[in-house]
Amino acid sequence: MGCTHLLIPPPNFGTLWIYRRAPQASAAVRHWGEASFLAERSQWKMEANMQMTRIARRAFTGLAAACLALVTLAGAHAETTLEKAKREGYIRVGFANEAPYGFATPDGKLTGESPEVVKAVLKKMGINQVDGVLTEFGSLIPGLQAGRFDIIAAGMFITPKRCEQVQFSEPTYGIGQAFLVKKGNPKSIKDYGTIASEKGLKLAVMAGAVEGGYAKDAGIDQSRLVVLPDQSSLVKAVQAGRADAAALTALSIADMASKNEGVESTPPFGTVAGKSVVGHGGVAFRKDDKELYEAFNAELKKFIGSPEHIALVTPFGFGKGFLPTKTTAQLCAGE
Repeated sequence: MGCTHLLIPPPNFGTLWIYRRAPQASAAVRHWGEASFLAERSQWKMEANMQMTRIARRAFTGLAAACLALVTLAGAHAETTLEKAKREGYIRVGFANEAPYGFATPDGKLTGESPEVVKAVLKKMGINQVDGVLTEFGSLIPGLQAGRFDIIAAGMFITPKRCEQVQFSEPTYGIGQAFLVKKGNPKSIKDYGTIASEKGLKLAVMAGAVEGGYAKDAGIDQSRLVVLPDQSSLVKAVQAGRADAAALTALSIADMASKNEGVESTPPFGTVAGKSVVGHGGVAFRKDDKELYEAFNAELKKFIGSPEHIALVTPFGFGKGFLPTKTTAQLCAGE
């Protein structure tokens, strides 16, 4: 049977049909059919690949656009710390159990100058509950940055170094220094100058607190410092003779002396190495919580110095004589 009419390949797979349906065709015909088939198959694969590339490209473009839209949508609706606190009705604060600045009572109530101020201001903002997170003083800033809590309410001094790490509110108080010494002050210790001049004396300071820096400014070598985590360990170090004095703010030292046997406070002082050490404490926030900080600070400025504020902090030893005399901007600038 002749196959001349089969030499005109039908569309698409004609050559394949010829090759398979005419095995008895001449070698030339078979060769033509095979070559034509391979050429067409190559052309078809190339066109298919191009088509798949176009489809993949369109799909990728669509997927990328969808992802971008989702990211934009998520960013537009990301809940801020302030929004979350208002929705949930509470916020977490870090404190270091340092009376009278921020501490827990035996029955677990969070109180002290800073927590009470924070609670009063937050209530004006519509946040009625504060949950305390007990933290060693030196771990307060890392804890805030790690998200363990959203505010530091510990009476933390506002210093240029700390201002690089956190955003402070305006100050809530200003106060000088004092030392805790053994009853009767047998070594006649007055201030940092006494420790610096008497090489055999050791000074206990709290980890992360400003007193370590004051000691350095006064010329006290690091080897003569006993660095401890909290107030109770400072008291024990003085009572046991491991340190000759412990340094903290005048109010903290007065509180420690009144609650412990065998120790007393030196008279308060306000200078170290000729520089003022009247410290100002404030409330600390993460730098990216701008909305929370600004809303808090706006209410705080109206609250500080008001009769309501004075009545609130007087039981902790604060009052009109401890109102701040500098701004946060001045303190962060080292003025």
